[in-house]
Amino acid sequence: MAVSKATQDFVPIKEIRDGVVMLKDGSMRAVVLASSINFALKSADEQQAVILQFQTFLNGLDFPIQISIESRQLDIRPYIATLEERYKNELGDLMKIQIREYIAFIKNFVDQTSIMTKSFFVVIPYSPATISSSSNPFNQIMGKPQTKSSETKNDHFEEYRTQLEERIGTVSQGLSRCGIRTIQLGTEEIVELFYKIFNPGDLEKPIMPNK
Repeated sequence: MAVSKATQDFVPIKEIRDGVVMLKDGSMRAVVLASSINFALKSADEQQAVILQFQTFLNGLDFPIQISIESRQLDIRPYIATLEERYKNELGDLMKIQIREYIAFIKNFVDQTSIMTKSFFVVIPYSPATISSSSNPFNQIMGKPQTKSSETKNDHFEEYRTQLEERIGTVSQGLSRCGIRTIQLGTEEIVELFYKIFNPGDLEKPIMPNK
C-alpha cells in the first residue's frame, strides 16, 4: 500500500531566518535580487566590455551560484484599484469621464497584449564543512541529496552567516562592475518568492524588497 507524503516532505527548506534560507541538509542560501541592463542599446565596445567584465566575475568565483529568471504576467489589479479609488473621490465630471475611459483603455490593452515582468535572482550557497566535500557543488545549490548531512546548529548560525555574507559581498561587487545593482532579499521577500514558485497559478503583488 502506497504511503502518501505531505507536500512539505518534497520541499528542501527547513526554515527561513534573518533573510537566510536554511535547508534540511544543514546548508544555507541567500537570495539576491539583481537589476537588468539594456544590453541591446549599448555600443559594440560597451557590449564587449560588459561581457568581459562578467566573464572576469564568473572566473573569480570559488563557489557555485545559481542565476534564476522569473517571468510572470503583469498583474494590473492593484493599479486598477488605485484608479477606481481616484474615480470615486473625483468631484469633476470631466475628470471622472477621463479616468473611466483610461481604466477601460488599460484593461483592453492588457487583455489584448501579454505584458510580462522579469525578475533576476542570484542564489548564493554556503555549506558547513560537515557536508561531504566529494559531492558535486552544483547539486548543493537548491538542496540536492548529499552523501553526508548535518543540522546547522543555532550556536553556529552567526558564524555561518558571516561566511555567507562574505560571498554575498563578492557577488554584489562583481555584478556592480558589470553595471548591475543588487539587493539581498529579506525574510518576507524570500517567503513571498518561494510561495510564488510553489504556487505558480496565483497572482501576487510584485516582489519589492525593503530598502
